This record gives sequence, structure tokens and C-alpha cells, in this order.
Amino acid sequence: MSAFEDKGMSRREFVRRTMVLSGAAMMGSTGLGVSGGAWAAGSDAPEKKEIRVGFIPLTDCSSVVMAAVQKFDEKYGIKIIPSKEASWAAVRDKLVSGELDAAHVLYGLVYGVHLGIGGPKKDMAVLMSLNNNGQAITLASKLKEQGVTDGAGLRKLITAKPGEYTFAQTFPTGTHAMWLYYWLAAHDINPMKDVKVITVPPPQMVANMRVGNMDGFCVGEPWNNRAIMDKIGFTAVTTQDIWTDHPEKVLGTTADWVAKHPNAARALTAAILEAGRWIDSSLPNRRTTAETVAQKSYINTDMDVILERMLGRYSNGLGKSWDDPNYMKFYSDGAVNFPYLSDGMWFLTQHRRWGLLDKDVDYLAVAKQINRIDIYKQAATAAKVPLPKSEMRSHKLIDGVVWDGKDPAKYAGSFKVRA
Repeated sequence: MSAFEDKGMSRREFVRRTMVLSGAAMMGSTGLGVSGGAWAAGSDAPEKKEIRVGFIPLTDCSSVVMAAVQKFDEKYGIKIIPSKEASWAAVRDKLVSGELDAAHVLYGLVYGVHLGIGGPKKDMAVLMSLNNNGQAITLASKLKEQGVTDGAGLRKLITAKPGEYTFAQTFPTGTHAMWLYYWLAAHDINPMKDVKVITVPPPQMVANMRVGNMDGFCVGEPWNNRAIMDKIGFTAVTTQDIWTDHPEKVLGTTADWVAKHPNAARALTAAILEAGRWIDSSLPNRRTTAETVAQKSYINTDMDVILERMLGRYSNGLGKSWDDPNYMKFYSDGAVNFPYLSDGMWFLTQHRRWGLLDKDVDYLAVAKQINRIDIYKQAATAAKVPLPKSEMRSHKLIDGVVWDGKDPAKYAGSFKVRA
């Protein structure tokens, strides 16, 4: 069990363990199963040396950025060129057109494009998961003034004072839309009928809430913490409280790109795996990461806004502070990064639940098409990253319902609150 999985430890014990992990990671980084030289020779050579990887200004772009900054990419004979993008729609369009080779991208966006929902249809690929946890739902301070501090209070207000309540997510098929809808529905609020839902790019969330355009939003960090520091909103729930260790962003690309560049795909995945391991290996590495990604060329905000929640130090803007053991993870002994088939299937079940898919699909077959477990296993072997025993995993979500991927069509149709 990794330090980030042990929920019962004190902060002091956590620091001690991360120091140990840091030393282990440093030792491991010098003993790669595949050396940089080996990658540059023969059939293992990456077909493309410079790889343009898109990202949105969010804390969970960190492993992509640090793979380039810390030069983990050089070990595998490639150069990662991070490309800052303005919106998830822009990331989608540039992946489809080939302007980007790969991207830090929403799990559900990749699945939506593959099935032709939420934009153009194109066969897609998920190479790895980049992070678990670390998003949140922020409610506007004006709701606090009306007695709302949580989902139950929000339901009570909407029932007592009918009107137009507006909530923002970042992309129609994306993770934030699904967390928002799931949380609202768990409190008997139908996101398709009881509120208005709009799409807003992550960096624009705080500005839109400041001028009164929304009552709440779901987004990745650091924008939830930014809203608290700017005193315009508060955290109603973290996404790890909706689903502990949930899948979040992935390293996505097109199926065509992987077919043309299998060695480059493997090298890219291995480099980012190493970066995630490095970030998670110590608190000083997390601080260095926060300092790096806070810069104007990446997230462009105050370092402290990023660092607090990156270290698991949460405050909700209502007077409560806590150390969260389930904050954003980038590695966790490889458990974060494996592209579990059940994770991809879950997003499809929610797309079906909310009417984005008009009929059930072969959930498992679609996940097997998109999630390139073959590429991931090769990269994990090269970076000496352990593999899980199963390609599926099981979780209990905030409403007590268990998801295990065994009967996705039944699961998708089982919810009382749906489109």
C-alpha cells in the first residue's frame, strides 16, 4: 500500500513515508529496464521525436508538464512539447485534426468523440490515466446567504424557491459534467430538468461566478480554491467524496496516431508515468511541481492556490479545514495510471443515463477499443511500474451504489433520477 492509500496515518507519518518513497524513486529512476540508448536503436526507436501534447491550465496537467521540465522524456528518446490550450473543445478539435499529437484530456471527452457525441466522430485512444481525485463542486457565496452549504440545502432551496439556477461544467461529455450531474441527482435534483447547465472553460469559471453568471460549477483545481480565496464561493463537495480515487484526466490521442507511432506512444506513456511517480514520491517534489505549473506558461495563478490542495490541505470556505487523504494522486504505485476498462465504461453508462447516448452500446467492447492496455503494459514494464491483477475495478459512490462494470446496461438504466 502506498503512502497515498493509507488513510489512517498522521501528517508526520505521511511526511516520513514520502521521504522514504522519494529515495526509492530516485534509486528506481537510475535502473530503468529500457535505457535511453536502447530506445534510440532499431525497431524500438520512437517514430516521432518531438511530441506536441496539449493541456488545459489545471493542476492535473502536472505530470505532462513535469515530464518535459524534469526531462523524463529524454530517457525515452523523445521531446515533449506542452501546448497550452484555451478550452476542451479546442483540445478535441486539435486532436482530431492532428495539430496535437496527444493531450491531457477529459476521460469522457475521448469516449464521446469515439462515439460521435459532443463533436466530430473519430476513433480515439486512451494511453493512461493521469490522475485520480482533486476536483470539486463550488457553490456561489450568494447561496450560503440563503442557508445552502451542501446538496441537501440546495435541494431545499430549489424546492422552496423555484427559479432558474445555473450550474457550469467544462464539457458536455466530460468528467466535470458527470460529477456535477451525479452529485445533483444523489440529492434528488435532476440536472436536465431542475436546473440550467452551461459549459464554461476551466480558467473562466471564477470570473463568470464573480459577475453572477452561475450558482455553482464543477471544475478541477486550482479554480475551486481560487474561488474561496477570492471570497466568491465555497466548496460544497470534493469529487473524491463523490467517488474515492475516481478516474479523472487521461493521456488521450487518436487511434490513427497510435497506429502510426506505437513506439512514440509507448515512450510518451513511460515518460509521463515516471513524472507522476516523481511528483507523488515526496512533499518537496509536490511543492516544486506547484511552483512550476503556477507559472504564466502553464496555469498562471498564485503558487499557494495550487499547493494547498495539492498537499491535501483543504478548507471549504465555510470555516472547516482538514487534511484530505484522498487528494489528487498522480501515481500511487501505478494504481492511478492503469487504464481500467471499467473506468471508461462508467462514463458511457452516465452518457446513457443523461441521454447523450440514445441507446445502450457494447460497453466492454468500446472500452477495449479505446483503452490501449497493450501500449500501457509495455510502457509500465519499461518504467518498472507495477501492474494490477485485473483490468476492472469496483467502487461505491456517494449514493451507496456500487459500480463494478459487470452489467453496465443494467447499471445505466437503474437510476431513479435520469434524463
